[in-house]
Amino acid sequence: QLQLVESGGGLVQAGGSLRLSCVVSGGTFSSYTMGWFRQAPGKEREFVASINGGSSTKYADSVKGRFTISRDNAKNTVHLQMNSLTPEDTAVYYCAARRGYILVTGDDYAYWGQGTHVTVSS
Repeated sequence: QLQLVESGGGLVQAGGSLRLSCVVSGGTFSSYTMGWFRQAPGKEREFVASINGGSSTKYADSVKGRFTISRDNAKNTVHLQMNSLTPEDTAVYYCAARRGYILVTGDDYAYWGQGTHVTVSS
């Protein structure tokens, strides 16, 4: 059973940066497409970014140019570098994994972490 553990959330001022990490265990990490999703209070979960085993990436339009997803297959870790943060980025951020190609719908991801909180103050 794949296990995902996120870290790196916290409180940051608008314009600041955070780097989220997700460590994966219990499977062959390089064979999974990894995704980051987020859920703001009172809103539905939304796709943020995804990276496949070959390091091809896809981003939501709202974060394109500000966020960067990357993976380190040697360390079974996926990162989300978040720059130029705004209060609209405040949410719980979830790491997710699936076998196969990049998809942007959360229901297509079988494995999830517990989430890490990101709060951006104005």
